[in-house]
Amino acid sequence: MKSDTPKVVVITGASAGVGRAIARAFARQGAHIGLLARGHEGLEGARRDVEQCGGKALTIPTDVANPEQVEAAATQVEQTFGPIDIWINDAMASVFSPAKEMKPEEYKRVTEVTYLGTVYGTLAALHRMLPRDKGRIIQIGSALAYRGIPLQSAYCGSKHAIQGFTESVRCELIHDKSNVKITMVQLPAVNTPQFGWVKSRLTHKAQPVPPIYQPEVIAEGVTYVAEHYRRQLFIGTSTVIAIQGNKIAPGYGDHYLGRTGFQSQQTDQPEDPNRPNNLWGPVDEDRDYGAHGTFDERARSRSLELWADTHRSLVGLVAAGVAGVITAAVMRRGK
Repeated sequence: MKSDTPKVVVITGASAGVGRAIARAFARQGAHIGLLARGHEGLEGARRDVEQCGGKALTIPTDVANPEQVEAAATQVEQTFGPIDIWINDAMASVFSPAKEMKPEEYKRVTEVTYLGTVYGTLAALHRMLPRDKGRIIQIGSALAYRGIPLQSAYCGSKHAIQGFTESVRCELIHDKSNVKITMVQLPAVNTPQFGWVKSRLTHKAQPVPPIYQPEVIAEGVTYVAEHYRRQLFIGTSTVIAIQGNKIAPGYGDHYLGRTGFQSQQTDQPEDPNRPNNLWGPVDEDRDYGAHGTFDERARSRSLELWADTHRSLVGLVAAGVAGVITAAVMRRGK
């Protein structure tokens, strides 16, 4: 439903994948959206999507690893649309590679984009939201914020860092009795273009570890927590299993992923070692990749776990009804 007063939303990493799907979802609500990313064609494609879905868009080429660019983008959004209501940190970078083959500058770059980009975005949002005592900050996390997997040590380390940073900020907001809220949405494997453009040393093409979800599922969860505060939101049963299972048997997870984690992250198609990657510069400067990757046929467009988590009252009523029926049946049999 469109609001009489459009929300002002900022999305980093908005040109493709999850960020692109989130932009469309907020646009359907009539939001005014600041789209931050590096690639020209990807940003223009996102702008067209937003306008076609009923929102307004402002494209701002931004490298989130540069705090001055992030701060300038936030100022530009507020000068154009007014006070920012919702800030979503989605931008990321990764390298598929064994740690023994990684270079220090690659760890540095992934950390600067994925972790520090989230920090800089959060700070830009807080600087504006705290004086108004109003606003939502949403971090796009991952099950990998809790459970590291092989071949993605830089990315997993960054997501772990975001988790710790977010918990610290949340505690401070509670201490200050602030009405600014911060949420981390933990993702499963998602069908996005990143698997075809991140830097990779794998012998075969990278893939998300099944089960795979469409980015629109993530957008559904993000728009929900923008209106219904949650400390965290897990999307997908696989996310719940990975996070909760790691608390119970982390050693088992180490050995299981040591046996299966290399193969499960690669297709049977050979990788081109010379293909372009987006670690240092955008690959969507001259091409719009959109929201979806190449795994549409294998990706799920719904998450029963997400539906149940966002309809707790209804699920509770159904559970109570079923329990009542079972109790009545047992009592009748006992007579």
